[in-house]
Amino acid sequence: MNSNKKGLNTICTHVGELEDTQHKGAISPLYMSTSYAYEDVDVKRYPRYFNTPNQEGLCKKVAALEHAESALIFGSGMAAVSTALLAFLKAGDHVLLQQTLYGGTYNLINEEFAKFGIEYSFTEGWQADAFEAQIKENTKVIYIETPSNPLLTITDLEAIAKIAKKHGLVTMIDNTFASPVNQNPIDFGIDVVIHSATKYMGGHSDICAGAVASTTEYMDRIFQLAKNFGGSLSDYTVWLLERSIKTMGIRVRAQNESALAMAHFLDGLPQIEKVYYPGLPSHPEHELAKKQMKGFGGMLSFELNGDLDASLFQKALSLIKPSMSLAGVESTVISPTKTSHALMSAEVRAEQGIADGLIRFSVGIEEIEDLKEDILQALESIK
Repeated sequence: MNSNKKGLNTICTHVGELEDTQHKGAISPLYMSTSYAYEDVDVKRYPRYFNTPNQEGLCKKVAALEHAESALIFGSGMAAVSTALLAFLKAGDHVLLQQTLYGGTYNLINEEFAKFGIEYSFTEGWQADAFEAQIKENTKVIYIETPSNPLLTITDLEAIAKIAKKHGLVTMIDNTFASPVNQNPIDFGIDVVIHSATKYMGGHSDICAGAVASTTEYMDRIFQLAKNFGGSLSDYTVWLLERSIKTMGIRVRAQNESALAMAHFLDGLPQIEKVYYPGLPSHPEHELAKKQMKGFGGMLSFELNGDLDASLFQKALSLIKPSMSLAGVESTVISPTKTSHALMSAEVRAEQGIADGLIRFSVGIEEIEDLKEDILQALESIK
């Protein structure tokens, strides 16, 4: 199948599927073996080498979704992030990172990179000029995240790609919040696309995985490190993830619609101080989001008025679950200061604008009116 000529849902459903030659089943068969023949075979398969039948099939699907030449599936999003970065960095190199980043990525850089002799710095913002101002002679990689976690800032993909090419740098992006449904960074010149596949690709809060997609040349470089780090995924989880991606287009588009409706609803409530969502015209990068995104995503954040307790509000919810992680079909909320960004210092969180009262809202696929009613009753109960 020529995936370049197929629509999103067709790619989600069919690209990379394995044919059941024995029983003619409608779905990919699951190959659970961890040991394969090595004599007289075209491919010497080994799970840690990312080349079992189910791994290969899923990698083709992810590559097609991100308009990439090749892809790899990892055991977690952080396995994908760390392997991708370290494949292009060595002692003496410098990596420039966006200020507004997922807390786990921030902690990886601060806790581990000095041990490898890798220099790093964070921008003072997420505008293109903030990146160019901090490029050094030994800079090798620019790393961005857009929309960012948890404040949904939007970084100009095309501008960053142009700056990187001007200086001969590799660009990487965490594309988790957008998903391949809403954003394809490679189309804007970004080199390496990373996902926590736990989120929208999995979509049901029951899979932990990561993904990286890029050119064949860059993915070979990442693979050489990945096979030594051993961050591969079990074939059963690979099979489950391939199944989940089949409905990703439908799920994410429904979540886009619901999140936009909930953002407008929350923005109109007197008890809500501020709403962060790129689909709102009031968002500072709304026009940029319209330019580079096909949908605004299912994630938003909001702050309650100062006299309302964010913790009590979350406990008062009956339908929306206070729960870690995001992007499941069920709606969830968290306090980033206690979860996703807890490893950051209070000072760094303050610099990024992550307040203690900030609530991140992952909008699911429930009926909008039910979500609104739950928000209203929770606000009423803590007033």
